[in-house]
Amino acid sequence: RSQLEEFVDDKSCMYVFDRGYLDYKKFDQMVDEGYYFLTRLRKNAVIRSLKTIKLPEDSEIISDEMIVIGSTQTRCENTFRLIKIYDNKGDILNLITNRFDLSAKDIADMYKSRWAIELFFKWIKQHLNIKTFYGRSEQAVHNQIYAALITYGLHVLIHLETNSKETYLKITRLLKASLWDSPDMWISA
Repeated sequence: RSQLEEFVDDKSCMYVFDRGYLDYKKFDQMVDEGYYFLTRLRKNAVIRSLKTIKLPEDSEIISDEMIVIGSTQTRCENTFRLIKIYDNKGDILNLITNRFDLSAKDIADMYKSRWAIELFFKWIKQHLNIKTFYGRSEQAVHNQIYAALITYGLHVLIHLETNSKETYLKITRLLKASLWDSPDMWISA
């Protein structure tokens, strides 16, 4: 939550983030400054419905409402849009945004596309073995990701070339253990 201000700097963008950034005062500030956002609301959030927005009959959206969020002590000054959708597990997700000009389906699709990005980063964490970034510049991050992708590609090539039945993890361990050995050992194995 403390880093949100550093990410939000372009008023032509729609910021899509998870409920870890839930901060009602920040939402009001973003609306007042002209930023658009979309986030997931916690299940126990206090909301008051002002108006129900009619949905098309064939819509996959559960509901679309104009709301006020927060209790009497922490209530937001601005009104928001609450869109309820089902996730892939069948659970209900409560999405809030300050965009009233887009369809509920477009907003739901934006949030769902966020999951594709989450899955991409999950794959990077699991397969590229990047624990920390050694540089903070964009070029430093790119270089480290490229090096990790090349390493992963070499692992895959070794796996294919040796027709190994071993798992990716076991090949990685063998490579680390025999880093300075002759590559002939792989061919004979």
